[in-house]
Amino acid sequence: MAPSPTQLGDLTGLRLDAAALKVLAHPLRSRLLGALRVNGPATATDLATRLKTNSGATSYHLRKLESVGLVSDTGEGEGKRRLWQAATDFHTWQASDFAGDEDSETALNWLVRDYARHFAEQFDRWLDVEEVWPVEWRDAAGMSDGFVVATAEQVESFKAELDELVLRYRRVGQGNPNARRLAVYSAIYPLDLDRAPRGSDQP
Repeated sequence: MAPSPTQLGDLTGLRLDAAALKVLAHPLRSRLLGALRVNGPATATDLATRLKTNSGATSYHLRKLESVGLVSDTGEGEGKRRLWQAATDFHTWQASDFAGDEDSETALNWLVRDYARHFAEQFDRWLDVEEVWPVEWRDAAGMSDGFVVATAEQVESFKAELDELVLRYRRVGQGNPNARRLAVYSAIYPLDLDRAPRGSDQP
């Protein structure tokens, strides 16, 4: 399997293959890609300052991300100062693409846990400053949980509807001075961990 482009509304994505997954499963590389997606194009020096590392390491890891199609050179840099951008709006994967490949499964496990850590860090930052924000924003932001009983196929439909809802609201406040960018996370996992069902690939 090679990295393949995918589309979600007007967003362009990349479905990770084993090579792209192993490149991305690195603490600095995952942050570099995230920074470019959130903040837009930047030089290695700018990114190094933002992420508190050195520009040599940043340049090296950006080239690794470029090699698997996750970042690209805008062509608008000056001299040797390349201006980097995220090559796609998002990336995705299917765990089944890596089943039986121990190295890929280890990389995927690390990457997902890294994203969970990143979410916790970012949400903590919001909680640290929440009290100085207007009360309407404190009411609007936050977190919630819920529970569903569904088959794996029904959960796939549920995720697709969530994606459509996020797409519908993605730019609803564009141009409004009162609008702010917001992160929206979702996580779905079984609660009855001692009751793993038989998969379709099991005898």
